[in-house]
Amino acid sequence: MGNAIESVLDEPVAGAMPQTDGERRVVVNPTSGTANHTERVREIAAERGYRIEETERPGHATELAKAAAADDVCLLAVAGGDGTLHEVVHGLWEADALDRTTVAVVPVGTKNIFATNIGIRGIEHGFDVVETGARRRIDLGVAGGEPFALSCIAGLPADASVATTDELKERFGSLAFVVGGLQEVTRFDGLHIDLAAVADGEEVRWSGDALCVLVGNARRFVKEGGQADVEDGLFDVVIIEEMPTGDVVAEALIQRILGQSTEHVHHFRASDLTIERRDGGSIDFSLDGEPRMHDRLPLHVRHLTLRICVGPGYDPFR
Repeated sequence: MGNAIESVLDEPVAGAMPQTDGERRVVVNPTSGTANHTERVREIAAERGYRIEETERPGHATELAKAAAADDVCLLAVAGGDGTLHEVVHGLWEADALDRTTVAVVPVGTKNIFATNIGIRGIEHGFDVVETGARRRIDLGVAGGEPFALSCIAGLPADASVATTDELKERFGSLAFVVGGLQEVTRFDGLHIDLAAVADGEEVRWSGDALCVLVGNARRFVKEGGQADVEDGLFDVVIIEEMPTGDVVAEALIQRILGQSTEHVHHFRASDLTIERRDGGSIDFSLDGEPRMHDRLPLHVRHLTLRICVGPGYDPFR
C-alpha cells in the first residue's frame, strides 16, 4: 500500500527503545514444542519483571489474554508456538485491546513460523527485542470473525499442510503443501467451491474443484515462500486446482525449477474474499494451524492492527 516506514512504527527502526511502562506478563504454554523450556522462560521472565501465567488446557491462553487486557497490561509476551500466539491474539481481539497491548513472541513451539517471519531467533532473543528491537503495527487476517496472524488454509487436511517439511518447501514452492500430502490427496474428494475476492479494487471470481486454497497474511506460499508483506493490507492467495497426483509433482517442478507459472495454480493478492462450498456441507480450514469448519467463510484484512515487537531480521516489504 506504499506506507512509509515511519507511518507504521511506534518507534524508529534504528537504536534501542525505551522500556515499556506498566505491567508486563508472559503467557507460557508448558506443553509447546519439546516441553523443556518452562524453567528457562520462568528464569528470564522473573529477572526482567514479568508476571508469569501458565496455560493449563486448550483455549486457556485466550482467557489469560483477556484477563491481561482487563488489567491494562501494556506488554504481553507469548512463550509458545503459533497456536498459542493465535489464542492470545484472539483473546486481545475479543477484549478490544489490540490497540493498547503490545505482543512479544518468545518462540518455544515446534515450527515457530510467525516468530521466524518477524526475526525472532529463540527464547532469550524474544525477551531481548522487547528492550532493543522495534515495535511495529502489522496486519491481521479475520476469518468468520476470528483473527489470524499467519494463514488460513482450506482443503487438504490440516496435518498435510501444517506438517510440510522445509525441504519440500524449498524444492516445490507453493505446491509443497500438496506434494507433502500426496497420501491424503489420493483420498481427498476435492473442494467444490465458489471464491469471490477483491483484488486491486476489482472483483475476482473463481469456481471449480480445488485441492486447496492458501490464504497468507504473514505467510507467503509462492516464489520463495516465507514471510509475506504483512503491512500492505493484502492477503497472498493461492488456488491449487484439483489434478491427478502425477500432475501435482510435475507442476511443482515446473514452478520451482523453471520459475514458470502453471495451468492449475492461480495466485493473486486481495483485501477481502469469500470461500463457499458449492455442493453444500462444510469445508475444513486450518487457521494458524488450528482446525476449523465452515460452509461459507468470509475473510478480510484488518490493516496495521497488531502491535508487535520485531527482531532486526524483520523486513516488512520483503
